[in-house]
Amino acid sequence: MRNKLYALFMAFVLSLFSLPGFAPGRGDLVSYVSSRATSLEDSADLDHLISLAADRKLVLLGEASHGTHEFYAWRDSISRRLIAEKGFDFIVVEGDWASLYALNRYVKNMPGAHSTAREALEDLQRWPLWMWANEEVVALAEWLRQHNDELPPEDRVGFYGMDVYGEWHSMGEVLAFLQAHDEAVYEMAAGYYACFDNFGEDSWLYARLAARGEVNCASEVESVVGLFRENMGKLEQLPEYQMFYGKQNALVVKHAERFYRKAVVHPDASSWNSRVHYMSLTVDRLLGLYGLESKGIVWAHNTHIGDARFSEMGSHGQDNIGQLSRLDYGPESVFLIGFSTYTGRVKAGSEWGGRRQRMQVPRARPGSIEAIFEQTGLERFQLVFDDDDRTHEAFNRPYGNRAIGVVYDPGGDHLRNYVQSIVPMRYDALLFFRESRALTPLHRR
Repeated sequence: MRNKLYALFMAFVLSLFSLPGFAPGRGDLVSYVSSRATSLEDSADLDHLISLAADRKLVLLGEASHGTHEFYAWRDSISRRLIAEKGFDFIVVEGDWASLYALNRYVKNMPGAHSTAREALEDLQRWPLWMWANEEVVALAEWLRQHNDELPPEDRVGFYGMDVYGEWHSMGEVLAFLQAHDEAVYEMAAGYYACFDNFGEDSWLYARLAARGEVNCASEVESVVGLFRENMGKLEQLPEYQMFYGKQNALVVKHAERFYRKAVVHPDASSWNSRVHYMSLTVDRLLGLYGLESKGIVWAHNTHIGDARFSEMGSHGQDNIGQLSRLDYGPESVFLIGFSTYTGRVKAGSEWGGRRQRMQVPRARPGSIEAIFEQTGLERFQLVFDDDDRTHEAFNRPYGNRAIGVVYDPGGDHLRNYVQSIVPMRYDALLFFRESRALTPLHRR
């Protein structure tokens, strides 16, 4: 009942301020932000932010698009300092578990690793390739490898994917893992996964048939997860990370089946939340893998890391990782950092699976938080929010906050690409770039 009342209240509040161009107290807010903003020129300017984030269980780093250089580069700078100076244990990103595990092998110099980060990333196959196969991620991965080479294997920092996609790759990894270690268990798992044999690795085809009641593999994918639990004793001689990798792949398949089935029948909050809760589960499992005192860094879109309760997402019944992390660990143990831009260039596609393009990002919608930030005249800055910000009348109101996906139509930007948000409540800090540029995909992509 409490959550329902909260959602109704937020829906009412956000509806009052949802008109494009309407920004209550805008002039006052421009002046206020100008007085609160601090420089953002190099990594040394992050000292205050790093000190505030240092002892948090989780630091979540957002992005307003999946194709902007500044977002990746500054998340890199923050992550390096948290790892090198504050002892953070892993980075987990909005990417596929099985595919990105190749990069984890590389940065930790594990058996079977590629010889360079570039090679590991050039093996990625699923669209959008530029999201992780880019020069910015190569730079971070090579730094991680050098950092880890100075550490014993058990202390090395990991790099993982947490998304629900890549289910067919994960299915293959489950079977390969079990076949290598227990033929009988492998045969059982292969029998369960045979439920998908007629779909040609097309999860949407499976979901459409499941929606019509013609097939349902939910119990089968659950049974494969159960095989890992039931046969732990047989596989206890394996290193813990190997068992973790195998079971996580089984969990990908289980939750992907649920996500696609829900997305066909309920392409709304239900399917969104199915994906979000799996990603949150992955973060929780990694914290468990690394131990009670572990600390993690999460890279994901602002729509995933900015607390949904303080945006229109909450009024639509959508959860996200920022919200769940604050609820699970307490707001004092989590630090949410958003990123935004006023204009520039971005890598995106005009349709799902379409050709990668370098697109122009138009100037932000009048009245949006980005338009207000631009009026300060500052090129790039950071805001670290405190109680003064959260009680400032003009700031503690909803403003549109830009959100660009991997599919983007610049011509419709002002109509579709803003999330009404109470910014200093949604985030703990926000980094702003007046003009940003597109990230740099690996050359053959």
